[in-house]
Amino acid sequence: MSAPPTQLSFSLPDWLPPFMAAWPGGDDAARMAFVIEAARRNVAEGTGGPFAAAVFEAGSGRLVAFGVNRVVAEQVSMLHAEMLALALAQRALGRADLGAAGAPALQLVTSVEPCAMCLGAVLWSGVGQVLSGATDADARAIGFDEGPKPPDWTATLAERGIRVRAGVLRREARAVLEAYARGGGPIYNPG
Repeated sequence: MSAPPTQLSFSLPDWLPPFMAAWPGGDDAARMAFVIEAARRNVAEGTGGPFAAAVFEAGSGRLVAFGVNRVVAEQVSMLHAEMLALALAQRALGRADLGAAGAPALQLVTSVEPCAMCLGAVLWSGVGQVLSGATDADARAIGFDEGPKPPDWTATLAERGIRVRAGVLRREARAVLEAYARGGGPIYNPG
């Protein structure tokens, strides 16, 4: 029997760097449309599930980091888009606290509202804002288990000073989920 692993590494799809480089900038709606397009592309390219997320500077709209779902591709259940976007933003900025004093306010834009795991990561990350597209109910409707999170998850974040705008371009984000399900994409849940 081999020794237990002592390192974890993963990679993002090859199409993602040029996709990120094409970010033209824009407001919250443009940011969400860009993230939804990445979720759609992740499905179309066969590189992961129907989820994408990015961290932006809230004021300037500068793209800090991007993540797409890599659970099936990498066989690691925690590789949700939000987890990757937050971790890569922390690496890019060289700090675990994305809300550090004196630094630009950061915003997590996610194609689907955070699951239970990602909600926890948002709470600890330091981001000051969350924009989400499709809802928990939309993800559950195609078979994903989003875990036991508070019914009013936005209030949970607000209690910690994190502003939330949910349902941004929901119809467009939900369409990516539905297309994934129609195409027979794997629905991965524990158990």
